[in-house]
Amino acid sequence: MEIITTLINGLSIGGIYAMIALGYTMVYGIAKMLNFAHGDIIMVGGYTIYVFMNITGHPLIAVAVAVVFCVLIGVTIEKVAYKPLRGASPLAVLITAIGVSYLLQSLAQIIFGSAPKMVQFPDIKPIQIGSLKIQVYTLITLVASIIVMVLLTLFVKYTNIGRAMLATSEDRSATELMGINVNSVITITFAIGSALAALAGLFYLLKAPNISNTFGSMPGIKAFTAAVIGGIGSIPGAMLGGILLGMVEAISYNIPAIAPYTDAIEFLILIVILLVKPAGILGKRRREKV
Repeated sequence: MEIITTLINGLSIGGIYAMIALGYTMVYGIAKMLNFAHGDIIMVGGYTIYVFMNITGHPLIAVAVAVVFCVLIGVTIEKVAYKPLRGASPLAVLITAIGVSYLLQSLAQIIFGSAPKMVQFPDIKPIQIGSLKIQVYTLITLVASIIVMVLLTLFVKYTNIGRAMLATSEDRSATELMGINVNSVITITFAIGSALAALAGLFYLLKAPNISNTFGSMPGIKAFTAAVIGGIGSIPGAMLGGILLGMVEAISYNIPAIAPYTDAIEFLILIVILLVKPAGILGKRRREKV
């Protein structure tokens, strides 16, 4: 029974990391940039949920507002900070992303203070199946993560916008020649990534209902690690990397001897995989055209 609980917890945590990693990998795959402010969009979503939970007391309303607000913030960041740097060097874009990250953290600290805030969700009794006890919020996170990832996969594969994203990822110049507005595709990508970050903020709060201005930092770093492990730029790779890290985390926490070194183990896995397969598990090496 303990194995089943660990498996469910691992898949639940992995689903959160996968959702965040999808934001990283989609932006990188299409815009060819690493948006290190993505983790802080999670924090923005978390604080929005905190505020509207206090105002309305209704989780669904709070989550809906958080998704909309995060989409607006994500699109604004792309328009103001990243779009003017479309032809700039990768280093300039990276420095800008780090600057945006610290800006969001500083604004959150100014508005909400440095003390962690407690988000109160309705108390739901765990499900008891024989000797097996499963937290309802863990199941909600797991099921919702699976649904979101399936819907995103179908969206990318079968819609015109999704196909435009795939085309832009393969060859931006050729996509523009086909009459597709690449700037709009990148903006939509940021909007989807930001919406996923808001949902990830909700699920992370269900797991640990305390929020501060650095709330999204560690989940963001781990999700970026998951994206790299799976193959940065690959949507299935982001999902696989997130699930892999979630399972490692859940198993490590259940072994007292290695529990304190969980983070180190996860980053060690990253190093090993990059040494064996530099492009990631599902990543593909691309030859640069000269």
